[in-house]
Amino acid sequence: MRGKRDPVERESRGSRDLYDISTWEKRSTVDAISTWIYRFGVASAKAFVIVLAAVFLLAQFALGGLGALAEPVVGVLVVLSIVPAFAIAAYVWYVDVTTGEPLSLLVVTFTLAVLFAMFAAVVNSIAQGAFGALPSVIGMPLFFFLVVGPVEETVKLLAVRLYAYDDVRFGAVIDGAVYGAAAGLGFATIENAIYITRGLEAGLGTFELIGAAGGTAAIRALAGPGHVLYSAIAGFYLGLAKFNRENAGPIVVKGLLIAAFFHGLYNTLAGIVPGLLTAAATWISPPIALIGFLVLYDGAVAYFLYRRISSYRRAYEDAGIIHGGDEPTAELTEFDP
Repeated sequence: MRGKRDPVERESRGSRDLYDISTWEKRSTVDAISTWIYRFGVASAKAFVIVLAAVFLLAQFALGGLGALAEPVVGVLVVLSIVPAFAIAAYVWYVDVTTGEPLSLLVVTFTLAVLFAMFAAVVNSIAQGAFGALPSVIGMPLFFFLVVGPVEETVKLLAVRLYAYDDVRFGAVIDGAVYGAAAGLGFATIENAIYITRGLEAGLGTFELIGAAGGTAAIRALAGPGHVLYSAIAGFYLGLAKFNRENAGPIVVKGLLIAAFFHGLYNTLAGIVPGLLTAAATWISPPIALIGFLVLYDGAVAYFLYRRISSYRRAYEDAGIIHGGDEPTAELTEFDP
């Protein structure tokens, strides 16, 4: 879909050649060289970002942050910790009324999110010190809303934007939610792995290792679904931006604002609400209070995402498009490079 046309092109109605006047296409050798340089530059920039993220991830292993994954039991616990998050991502994929998204794109998006999580870890670590000087009742919420939420949701969305977004198989708005969910799953996986393995290499015995990692895995299993939900919301708006290129920037920002708000609010309330519940009703144990809060909060966010997806599904069906039919037409998939 093209943007606004120059007045000369619009009024000439194709009656004359306006190449290099008000229109452009690749014709000359210089055009070809310019096109090649641009594409090479974009590809190099993407490759640099991926390599840099991979270096950060390898540094985590080298510095011991993920070394405990060598323990088979810990690896199993990491896998178990993402089961709830995987279930939500699978559901988002299942309710996509358009053609099913290819596994290859989902895997690449998942992998990129694993890599890019390192960027968020670095930024969060650097920024946390600045907010640490403030009273915790003020500093921590500000840190969650201004740093953690925006940074983590941005890097997850980057995992979608860098590869799947430009693929022609990303052919509908709702596809953004599917790839966003895959990015959230990848982010949750590496984050859970870091939390589970952190501090478990300091001379722990096997049984101590299993006990410590198992407890953390249970907590992370409750926290992981949020990552999928938040990034699926941001991904939905990225898909909306792809097919509304004239307003793409504000649409992407809107999706990030919503996702970052939900993320920051979760981080803030998770440290407050369970304690208030146990204080108000002493018969409620801390684990039950935490589980209850997470279920209610994630349920509310899931309902928000469900409303977005349901609205798209209704519009899709009202348009008379057969579910699971042919590939989207060129009219649905065409977009500016």
